[in-house]
This record gives sequence, structure tokens and C-alpha cells, in this order.
Amino acid sequence: MSPTRMVRVLLAAVLLAVATVAAEAAVLRVERITLTVADVGRTEAFYRDALGFETVGRRVDDDPAMARLLGVEGARAQVLTMRLGRETVDFVQFDAPGAPYPADSKSPDLWFQHFAIVVADMGAAHQRLMQFDPQPISVGGPQTLPPATGSVQAFKFRDPDGHPLEFLSFPPGQGRAVWHRPADGRIFLGIDHSAIGIASTPRSAEFYTRLLGLGIAYESLNRGPTQERLDGTFNAVVQITGVRPGDDPGPGIEFLEYRVPPTGRPAPVDTQSDDLVHAHITLVVDDIDGMAKTLWDARVPFVSPGVVDLNSGGFARAMMIRDPDGHALVLMQ
Repeated sequence: MSPTRMVRVLLAAVLLAVATVAAEAAVLRVERITLTVADVGRTEAFYRDALGFETVGRRVDDDPAMARLLGVEGARAQVLTMRLGRETVDFVQFDAPGAPYPADSKSPDLWFQHFAIVVADMGAAHQRLMQFDPQPISVGGPQTLPPATGSVQAFKFRDPDGHPLEFLSFPPGQGRAVWHRPADGRIFLGIDHSAIGIASTPRSAEFYTRLLGLGIAYESLNRGPTQERLDGTFNAVVQITGVRPGDDPGPGIEFLEYRVPPTGRPAPVDTQSDDLVHAHITLVVDDIDGMAKTLWDARVPFVSPGVVDLNSGGFARAMMIRDPDGHALVLMQ
């Protein structure tokens, strides 16, 4: 059986299991993405001037409950909230910073996590970005993927702290309908998904579908010279799977399982929320207590001591967990 056929069979088995065991609680939507940064002033300037983000607000967060949620004792931080289109990103600068972003990071490493910015004009977006001297991941500028994988244009790069980002431009008939509405002169439209490096597609699909209640939206096996240049990785073969919370129009989550080169290095077990490599996705759930029980019974690693009642940040009750590859998720109600 070919690797692609085997993946399809395993995913079908996962979906069958999900259909027969209904989740007691489920994710309703992706609320926001959060990145830990070294300097919120530098971050604000880059995301505003290079990527078209708008500042929503700033605050100082010294709530002990938030520190418990993030798993950083005595944490005090500046929080910068920015928006692109309908999507929101929080950038958090801790007063006591953690470890820097690993300097030798590569796309197959399992701590890899980017979010994809949809652009109306790839040439204009790339030209504007390059005025700010970013660190490219892609080789040779924007790449157009083969027709078999949608003829999507893409370009990967890093922000000033090392966080990977991606530009996407969808041709007609590809991507969600929201990305084909009139751009009204805008170059940068919004955030389509957050992509995470994983070791096993069946394992991650089971976690996100059976435990969190998301559904599989698409899958593809990408390979060839264009994918190599996009990822800056020789001989790249990557299994891509997208999951989404029902019919919600917001961002989704995308798995990146590198078959070749072999799956990269695992995330360090001592990674904390104040380290610059940290990113987390906040997911709104319909039943936080039911979800906590489901995850606890499944022996999912918790960062927070269960569900935490918060007094700041606009949240009511939340918990932080890690997925099978160590990616942090905040579930809130």
C-alpha cells in the first residue's frame, strides 16, 4: 500500500471512530493566536508597517490567575492586541523573558508553528514586506504550487523574533469564499489558519477530532522542487491536513507532517510560555468543564492546574493544554 493510500485509510478509520463516539464537548471556533515576543514596540511596528495589521489595544497583565493559566509563576506581561481583517493576534512580552527562539530552526522541527496571511496581490505583498528586511524561509521569492495542490501562491518568512509566517494567495476556486470577496484596495486580507509541525497525522487527527470535536476539511501530499523552495528544505515531502470547527468562518488549524526529510526535532519538554518559541491558539468551547474531564481522562498534558477563573483579558474560564507534539492550546468559555 502506498504512503498516501495508507494515510487515507487511517484518516477514514479516525473519522469512523469520531462518528461512533460523540464528543461530550466541542470547540466552537478559533478565537485568536498568541505569540510571545521580546519587544512589543518592535513587534507592533513590523506587523503594522510590513503586514497591514491594526492595533486594537495594549494592557499590562499581572493577574495571578493568568500566570497559573500560562504556567509561569509570578508572570507579569505587556499584551499587545492587533487585528488583520476579522482575525486577532495577541503579542505578549514578559517582564522576565524566557529562552530565545532556536536560531537553527527548520520547517520540519516539531516546534514549527506559523499562521498564514491571505494576500490579494502576492507581488505587492512581497515587495512591501522586503522593505523591512525579514528573514526569508522560502528560497527564490514567492512560489506557485503545482495544479495538483491547487496552484496556490505562497511565501514563508520570519518575524523579528523568529516566528514563522506565510503569505497565501488563492486562485479562483481555491480557498474559502471569504478570500474571494472584493479586496477594496487592501493587500493583506486576514488569517486563514495556523499550521503546526506534527510527527503523526493519524495521531494528531484523532486528538483534534475525537477529543476536541474538530472536523477534517482537506488533505494533500505536497512534494517536488516548488515545495522544497517554499519550505527551504531539500527534497521536501509533506502531508498536509486541515481541521476546522464545524461551519465556523474563522481560521482553522493545519497539520504539517514531513515524510522527507524525516520528522524534525521534538519540542523541548521544558518549553514555557515566556520562551520566544511559544505560540498558542485560543479555542472557544461549549462546555469547559466537560472538555476538561474528557482531556484529563485521556491523560492530555495540562499546563494550567485544570480550569482557571480569570479576571483579565476578557476571558471567563480557561485552561492550557499541550497536543501530542507539544503545541500549546488555550481552551476557554
